[in-house]
Amino acid sequence: MSAPQRLIHLLELADKGPALRAALAEEVAELLIDWPADCPEDMRASCEALLAQAGREVDADTRARLRVRLYADPQLAARVLPRDSGRGMIEGLRGGGDITIVLADSTGLSKSRIAQILADDSGEALALACKGAGLDRAVFSTLAMLAGTAQNTKEAYARLDKFDAVLVRDAVRQLRAWRNEVQQAAE
Repeated sequence: MSAPQRLIHLLELADKGPALRAALAEEVAELLIDWPADCPEDMRASCEALLAQAGREVDADTRARLRVRLYADPQLAARVLPRDSGRGMIEGLRGGGDITIVLADSTGLSKSRIAQILADDSGEALALACKGAGLDRAVFSTLAMLAGTAQNTKEAYARLDKFDAVLVRDAVRQLRAWRNEVQQAAE
């Protein structure tokens, strides 16, 4: 499909309403990642705006897949799919939310996988999940304390140090692998 035909197809998807937002968002993300040479450069801004709009209208799992897809261009991901940095998650937990459900929703992982992550006494799995999902150290710290498996202050600080030791690329790769396990199990 030529670039102009692809743009027309995207505009047609946009006109079909919210039911096809996920398909639209994924196709626009793919277009932005591999921008065709025969596509006018001034159309990029329109495509970014379209992706940002579609990104606000899709579910958390789709947004997470889009972030992974846009991993090669972090500035683009930050522009079109800004994160809430976990404030909503922490507020939900303070309001009595279940840590397993809240973390599953924000990472796109199953509740059983989150339970395994929270049971990891070292805190490394939680650090991977949080960093892979783009959650900051403050959110990780709150989650690590709420998970509450540290027996003393020294263990608690050791858990917090795990977050700083985890590389973003490794965390994103691990989170993607965990999500793929969920998808494969569903098939």
